[in-house]
Amino acid sequence: MRRQPATAGRHRGTRDVLRRAESEIYFEVTGSGPALVFAHGLGGNHLSWWQQVPYFCDRYTCVTFSHRGFPPSVNVSGRIGHEAFADDLAALLDHLALAEAYLVAQSMGGWTCLTYALRAPARVRGLVLSSSTGTIDFAAIDHPAIAGLPSWNERSLAERRRLEAMGVMASTGSRMAHEQPETYFLYEELYHLTQASYKDSVRRSTRGSRNLPPQRVREIRTPVLLIVGEEDLIFPPMAAAAAASLIPGARLHEVPKAGHSVYFERPEAYNRAVDAFLAEHSGVATREAAAAAGARAIHERPRES
Repeated sequence: MRRQPATAGRHRGTRDVLRRAESEIYFEVTGSGPALVFAHGLGGNHLSWWQQVPYFCDRYTCVTFSHRGFPPSVNVSGRIGHEAFADDLAALLDHLALAEAYLVAQSMGGWTCLTYALRAPARVRGLVLSSSTGTIDFAAIDHPAIAGLPSWNERSLAERRRLEAMGVMASTGSRMAHEQPETYFLYEELYHLTQASYKDSVRRSTRGSRNLPPQRVREIRTPVLLIVGEEDLIFPPMAAAAAASLIPGARLHEVPKAGHSVYFERPEAYNRAVDAFLAEHSGVATREAAAAAGARAIHERPRES
C-alpha cells in the first residue's frame, strides 16, 4: 500500500470563487489555525504554493488564490495593477471573515500584499516579501548596497539574454533547469497558463509603481521578513537589504544557490525561514519543534503493565 503524506485528506477545506463586479477570484482554503495567505508572482497562480501548503496546513489556515486575470481567476473590468490586486485581497479576507492574517508574497505578490498592509496594518500580523520589495522605491534609499545596483543590472541583463538564447527561463535560472528538471518543467507549465500579453501589461504596471518613498518605508510597523535568492536575475538582492535597513525590525534572509523563485527552487530552506518567522510572532510552534514535542510525548507516555 502506498503511504500517504501526513496531511493528505485531513485538511482539505474550501475551493470556491469570489465573484465581484471587477473580478472573479478563485481561492482555496486548507488547514486550521492562524490565517496564512499566499500571494503568487507573475509566473504563477494559486497552484504555485504546492510545496508550502502541505508544510503549513497542519498548524495554519492556508489561503491560496489566483490574482485577477491569472487562471482560473478572471479580470472582469480589465483594471490591473497593485491597487486592483489589493482590492481583491481585501475583499477575499472580508469574504472569509479573516480579521487578521499573515501574508506571504512572491515577487509581484509583494506589490499586492505591501499595498494591503499599508492600507490595513492592524489586519496584517506579519509580512513575508520573497524576491520583492513591492512598491518601495529602493533606488532612492541611501544604503551602501544600492551602489552595486548598476553593475548588477548589467550582469543580470547579460545573463538573461544568454539564458533566453538557450531557451531557459530567467525567473528560474539555469541551476533549476539543470539540477531540478522535473521542478523546472512544472514551473514552466504554470508560467504559460496566463496569457503573455496580460503578464506584459501587469509587468509594466508594477515596474511603473515603485514609488513608495524612504520616509514612508520607515513608518511600516508590520513585522517583515525579506527573503532573496543569491542568484536572482529578476530582482536585485541588494534592494531587499536596503529596504530591510529602513523597516523597523525587518529581517533579511538570503538563500544560497537559489534564483528568483526561492519558494519553488529551495522549498526546504524557504519553508524553514518562513516557519521560524511565523513562530516568533504567532506563538505557533515550528514544524520541527512540534514534531520533537510529539516524539517526546510518545516517549514519555506511561507504558501499560
